[in-house]
Amino acid sequence: MKRRERTRQLIELGGLVVKAGLVELADDDRAVILGLLVEAAARLRTEDREQALTLWRRRGKRAFAQDAVA
Repeated sequence: MKRRERTRQLIELGGLVVKAGLVELADDDRAVILGLLVEAAARLRTEDREQALTLWRRRGKRAFAQDAVA
């Protein structure tokens, strides 16, 4: 991945963390935010992977749709 593409990806991913409200909810504690992400990654390594992906995908699509309306 080229440097410019990587930078764009990182900015977009950071935007998702903000959009989800994690920065405010965690009082901008980066250890908490990383812990949440590590926990999600651990869940994706279990037998419940597909179920979790389906649930999170639906919630994410709803959140994007709400932003489009607002």
